[in-house]
Amino acid sequence: MKSDIGTAVPTRRRPVQQRSQERYERLLDACAGLLDEVGANALTTKETAHRAEVPIGTLYQFFAGKEDLLAALAERNLERYLERLARRFDAETPPDVPSFVDLAVEEFVAMKRAVPGFGHLDFGLVDQLPAGVADDQHLLDRELDNNAAVALRLRTLGGGLFSGPGHPLALRVAMESADAVLKLAFRTDPDGDPALIAECKRLLRRYLTDPGA
Repeated sequence: MKSDIGTAVPTRRRPVQQRSQERYERLLDACAGLLDEVGANALTTKETAHRAEVPIGTLYQFFAGKEDLLAALAERNLERYLERLARRFDAETPPDVPSFVDLAVEEFVAMKRAVPGFGHLDFGLVDQLPAGVADDQHLLDRELDNNAAVALRLRTLGGGLFSGPGHPLALRVAMESADAVLKLAFRTDPDGDPALIAECKRLLRRYLTDPGA
């Protein structure tokens, strides 16, 4: 069976003009804020446009609807996460897989605690499928599901750390595992249960260090 791990993740087309870029970002900021206030199910494009102080027609120039708006926010979250992670790597240069895992989990947890809307939508929806969304598993890519898309980007960022033949599949499995454990950590404690976060790190370190073992 053909693996989808190696497929490139496309970048959403964004507006070019500065004024349009500012409106686009305001809409995403408004969406994130409303997720914290009302949740994904009650979120509407009308209220998002109102909060961003732009006409509803402007929102639909950028986004086809609620699902597309959420997809754009998920993409921005992923890009910002990878940027944060890259800065940490530049400063600390993780020498091995366990060090990579620790930094990756720490940055994700930091965003969960501080970034608006991230508790409801990180790189995919944390909540159950809301009204107005037909497919919440492909917000980042039309072909890859959300976790597979993130695994691909992390593999690229990790470079030689994940060059083994077993690493593409292992990263895919690791993403599913981390997603489940970290969701549990933040259900248990709004700030993330420290014991569960530590267990997530331990699980990923051991599994990804020698995925073929």
